[in-house]
Amino acid sequence: MLTGDQEKVRIVNKSVILNTIRLHAPISRAQVANLTGLTRGTVSNIVTLLIDSGLVLEDQLQDSKIGRPSILLSLRPEGGAVVGVEIGVNFISVLLTNFVADPLWKIRVQINTSQSETDIISQTEKYIEQALLIAKENELRVLGIGVGLPGLVNVRQGMLVVAPNLHWKNVPLRLIFSQHFNLPVYIENEANLAALGEYYYGVARDVDNFIYLSSDIGLGGGIIIGGKLFRGGDGYGGEIGHIQRDPAGELCGCGRKGCWETQVGPRAVLRRVRSELKQHPDTTLLLACSNNLENLTFDLVVEFALGGNQICRQAIEEVAINLGEGIADLVNIFNPDLIVIGGTFILGKPILHSIIEETVCANILSPNKDNFKIEFSESNFEACVFGAVAIVLDDILREMLIY
Repeated sequence: MLTGDQEKVRIVNKSVILNTIRLHAPISRAQVANLTGLTRGTVSNIVTLLIDSGLVLEDQLQDSKIGRPSILLSLRPEGGAVVGVEIGVNFISVLLTNFVADPLWKIRVQINTSQSETDIISQTEKYIEQALLIAKENELRVLGIGVGLPGLVNVRQGMLVVAPNLHWKNVPLRLIFSQHFNLPVYIENEANLAALGEYYYGVARDVDNFIYLSSDIGLGGGIIIGGKLFRGGDGYGGEIGHIQRDPAGELCGCGRKGCWETQVGPRAVLRRVRSELKQHPDTTLLLACSNNLENLTFDLVVEFALGGNQICRQAIEEVAINLGEGIADLVNIFNPDLIVIGGTFILGKPILHSIIEETVCANILSPNKDNFKIEFSESNFEACVFGAVAIVLDDILREMLIY
């Protein structure tokens, strides 16, 4: 019989091997041993156990050299299912994946910002229930639910402390969802999860030092340092959208004036366009929003800007400069290898990208220019829900007891 300490070591080794296979599959036993520092005997014994548990599969790969074929390992897709959730300011997104994060079902719906907290949570629960039903139909055991939220999150308590743009405070979402579904639930800030999504599955895959920026209504930031998510002392780090850049500026949802997100988010673009249209009406653009400036959307502004409308293009270019100046500050502070821009910003990439790059390069210290890149997310607004899947898999694989 194994002692308590031996059992702990075995559990840790299983976790290390599972995560190594997940990140590097297809991979041989010898490669797992080299990457983990474990003995080949330990790796072989645990891999056999993982195969018997239905979590890992092996396949033969015959290479061109004479000799025995290589036996490569990968995670077994049918080993389980995960539900990723994002509650945004004006949408709900739910994703169901298998054990290797292949999408099995997803939904993204717009919500009315005037809906109550209770209604939005109830609506989210219904979509999660749909995902769980599909997992059951596919005979997949659900390992957990990851949830991304637009605000300050106490990860230890599973509490949404405050979401300025949702006007929510002290919402115990982990408790609410875990009691409803009787499953492990992981609550995290949406930008942090989006950063993880890009790290594991997106344009920042295996880039150990980068910053993710995303804007929908506000501006969120996720910071990866040394391959790990930076949360700060109490888990509230990364709120870069609330760096104050103009104390006399626009009122932010957090209650202060001139936060960076008031200058660079889609709302900043819309504010500029609406202000200009009041002084210099554009018949075609007004007609497109039914002569009601409240109907103007960021998507529509981008469409007109790309079509040559100077009012729209100038508004986006001004925001691009403000965004570039702020990114330059982040680069000078953190010296990341990569900045990933996601969320609604993706729509404006054809205009934003070159201006941001030029502005950043003009404002960062010379040494930072050598190995630094700016990329736009290719996740099609799904970085956060994939990050929600990743955080569940990370934790489940780390803690799972396999007998």
